[in-house]
Amino acid sequence: MSPSDPNAILPLSELTALSPIDGRYARHTAPLRGWLSEYGLIRYRVVVEVAWLEALAAEPGIAGLAPLPAASRERLRALVETFDVSAAERVKAIEATTNHDVKAVEYYLREAFAGDAALEAAIPFIHFACTSEDINNLAYALMLRDARDACIAPALRGIATTLRTLAHAFADVPMLARTHGQTATPTTMGKELANVVARLEAQLDAFATVALRGKINGAVGNFNAHVVACPGVDWPRFAARFVAELGLEHNPYTTQIEPHDCIGEYAHALVRANTILVDLCRDTWSYISLGYFRQRKLEHEVGSSTMPHKVNPIDFENAEGNLGLANGLLEHFALKLPISRLQRDLTDSTVLRNLGAALGYTLIACRSLDKGLAKLEIDRASLAADLEQAWEVLAEPVQTVMRAHGIADSYEQLKALTRGKRIDRAGLHAFVDGLELPETARAALKALTPASYVGLATELARDV
Repeated sequence: MSPSDPNAILPLSELTALSPIDGRYARHTAPLRGWLSEYGLIRYRVVVEVAWLEALAAEPGIAGLAPLPAASRERLRALVETFDVSAAERVKAIEATTNHDVKAVEYYLREAFAGDAALEAAIPFIHFACTSEDINNLAYALMLRDARDACIAPALRGIATTLRTLAHAFADVPMLARTHGQTATPTTMGKELANVVARLEAQLDAFATVALRGKINGAVGNFNAHVVACPGVDWPRFAARFVAELGLEHNPYTTQIEPHDCIGEYAHALVRANTILVDLCRDTWSYISLGYFRQRKLEHEVGSSTMPHKVNPIDFENAEGNLGLANGLLEHFALKLPISRLQRDLTDSTVLRNLGAALGYTLIACRSLDKGLAKLEIDRASLAADLEQAWEVLAEPVQTVMRAHGIADSYEQLKALTRGKRIDRAGLHAFVDGLELPETARAALKALTPASYVGLATELARDV
């Protein structure tokens, strides 16, 4: 079968999938399928529709709907808990006729209620007073909450935990800093990793606490049909309680759609966390290039098809690329989804279906980072050799001590001695010996080496 044949349809598999999320990287993204796939969306719609019916049946002000007996409520719970791919396939079969995905769920529930007299009597109240968006906004909010809490946030926090372990292990390993790519005041490898931990955890806290909001207030957000059909119910209070019981934050002011501002917040919070990881990928790539890190070799792997010696930093490159893809989608979500013409347009519908792709790329990146970080080995000799060639970085403490003792033009003297030049131990010590300083201060400066001039870096790394 040739793909050039316009009538040829290759069977779907990991090999033929158009997106690497479900192809090459399917093993990494598989945990997200239960939440963010088409099946996941349908299942969450069923969750919301069933919960809405149960809430209506428990409300005394809805005269046409009798309270559901315990056996019927148990059947509803079982319907949700046992909802599987075959059930979703039945919904899709109904959708083939209705050409409407949410209405297909309603018709599926009608079928599922057969044989239970109480549920059959309640059929008119399936999807009662709801627009499709009443169901969809809640389904998507539940999807994003559960995928975040059960998968994405733990994956990102796992990286933070690994980085903290490395920060502690390398807390006292001195390293030449390279501000602007030039030799600069030394730090430790552990302190540089600790910086990432602190940044990442701050953004993960923000991501974890984004409140996902929902609404269930009818066609344009005013409970129009609700108050005509059942005027005795306090519908705003009822809706607020219902949304809260789903574990979401109620939004009382909407058009036909919940405005998706919370999804924008969610997306931007994840973008910030992902961007920190891009920064980590690039810096780690550079440290590998400088020889500060070696990568543990896997004998079966090939680094280059022509250069046998290569051990490339592919895990960090893969992670960086996938983080970029994730952020591209997430930024589009944040900028596009809160915009809807007048009371409703459908531009959000197709965009929302790509939420799984953004989280999928993020998860792929996390898996690559996990792999890359596990292969890192510090090269202390390389770090030490680099520091030994950079005595000019001690110009900073020398001129600062000179300032503390009132010596004029301290900065300018060190600038003339070191700017753009290499200087060794002997040259620096000769300069210090010529200074009008107390002997204790002179001795302290001469005891400094680039490797020992790390300030409180070790302590800071261990405290993260």
